[in-house]
Amino acid sequence: MNTTRRNLLLTATGLAATAASLKGRSAHAADQMADFLFVQTADGMRYDKAANRLTLEGVSGSTLFFSDRPERIAGNMKTAAFIPFWSKGGDSFLSDPPNADLSILEGDELKQVVVVLENPELNDNNLTYTVKVVGGEMPETGSEASVFIDIIGMPLTPLSYAGVARRGYRRAVLH
Repeated sequence: MNTTRRNLLLTATGLAATAASLKGRSAHAADQMADFLFVQTADGMRYDKAANRLTLEGVSGSTLFFSDRPERIAGNMKTAAFIPFWSKGGDSFLSDPPNADLSILEGDELKQVVVVLENPELNDNNLTYTVKVVGGEMPETGSEASVFIDIIGMPLTPLSYAGVARRGYRRAVLH
């Protein structure tokens, strides 16, 4: 019972703070943008060089996102929600594929590869991308993979797709 009350108080406090911050925004908030970076982690990876396909095996159910100053927004979204988000908006990853830094453990050695990501497909807990390697040497397999995905500009207005999604993600974090 105490845990439920504590969660209710934390949620109410968080929602009040979010409402207060949104109320304080200028009328031009709809015109403001923020650059968001994304991070995905997985238990392992596999690369099919002939097909240029990278598969993140055992990918986390959450994709992290954050922005830089002045907004400093951070949160997470379900990885399953990230896939349709890929093609939302005029300046989407679909229209301008992002660069990404892929960090992989191959045995005891850390490998870093810079790639361009395209065509994400989520099947159960495996996330596959078509990739173009632009820096480094991609191993065929590896463990403990992290993908740091380049920025995408998103509107800050709470009525935008990203704004609505961020409110939902913030609430999810507060629970």
